[in-house]
Amino acid sequence: MTDARQRLFELLFERSFLYRPEGFRLASGKISPYYLDCKKTTLCAKALPLIGKLMWEEVKKFLPDAVGGLTLGADPLVTAVCFQAGLEGTPLEGFIVRKEAKGHGTQNYIEGAVKEGMKTVILEDVVTTGGSSLKAVTKAKDAGLEVLAVVALVDREEGGFEAIKAQGLQLISLYKIKEFLDRLAG
Repeated sequence: MTDARQRLFELLFERSFLYRPEGFRLASGKISPYYLDCKKTTLCAKALPLIGKLMWEEVKKFLPDAVGGLTLGADPLVTAVCFQAGLEGTPLEGFIVRKEAKGHGTQNYIEGAVKEGMKTVILEDVVTTGGSSLKAVTKAKDAGLEVLAVVALVDREEGGFEAIKAQGLQLISLYKIKEFLDRLAG
């Protein structure tokens, strides 16, 4: 594990990984004894440069014009990746997918300066079933964007990889839930 990858893992484990035997209700409706509240890490000054660096390393392999994802989890990820791309002098647009269309003004689902035909990568904090990622994929495609892949911080390994693959896309995650569970047991 690289130094940056290890440091980000430590931050995620210490700040975002929660465990309780009685469980947590997930967005999918399932009950799980562990939960990743990634915003406690992704909104932290120590983590953002690491997130930008590590996610951009994966994203740039696809040569996208833009990165985006479903608000609220993807907001800091999009910012961190665009910032890192900017540091390297690579043009990259960021966008956010609203959960509901804006109720006034443009009434868009997509916020950002993206245009039809742009190649994009969807960013996600945690993938469980893939539902949130695929909602972002659908809205991006509806806006005329070409979605190339999904890049996530953590894959909970509960069907998301398969659901995203079934849509003809790759899911690349920086970490798998097994790494967190191994550390917990460790």
